[in-house]
Amino acid sequence: MAIAQSKKIIEHREIILKDRPQTLYDISSKGTVPVLYIDENNIIDESFDIMIWAIKNSNCNWLAINKKEQLEIINNIDEDFKFWLDRYKYFDRHPQHSQNFYKNKCIKYLEQYNILLGDSLYLFDNSIQMVDVALFPFVRQFAHVNLEWFERTLNNLNLWLDRIKKSELFLSIMLKYDIWDQKGEGTFTDYLSNR
Repeated sequence: MAIAQSKKIIEHREIILKDRPQTLYDISSKGTVPVLYIDENNIIDESFDIMIWAIKNSNCNWLAINKKEQLEIINNIDEDFKFWLDRYKYFDRHPQHSQNFYKNKCIKYLEQYNILLGDSLYLFDNSIQMVDVALFPFVRQFAHVNLEWFERTLNNLNLWLDRIKKSELFLSIMLKYDIWDQKGEGTFTDYLSNR
């Protein structure tokens, strides 16, 4: 979403994660996505760093409001919330505790965000910021484990989630792309103009 907001034209290479091409490992030994290849000396293979790159290399003002607090929340998401979310979603792989235990660990974070959203459309303002985009995919994953419960219990967060899911920005990155044939180029896009 940050790259779409930056309006940078990129070459998008759609791959199948179960059949990752060697080219991906040649670019980044981690073999994870997303990876932003700028040139052989500039390869970014962390979502957070890609977002920072997109913000710095555009007129995107997603860190204009409460930058320090935004980065603290993003750090908490990355270091703690994702850990508990993974166990909540796949509790059968983590039998040390019940799914409800993992859910409650997640809720401690989500309740804070729900309160923040009591006064504004987004976490820190009425305009979207980096923290909203960083948190969004994880809240979306959490919500879809038990959507009815989520909608009923975390009303502000549910409205926020729905607002982003219906946004032009989100919809622009959800377009389906042909799987890259590993021979030619991918699809050149700035995402938003494809809508």
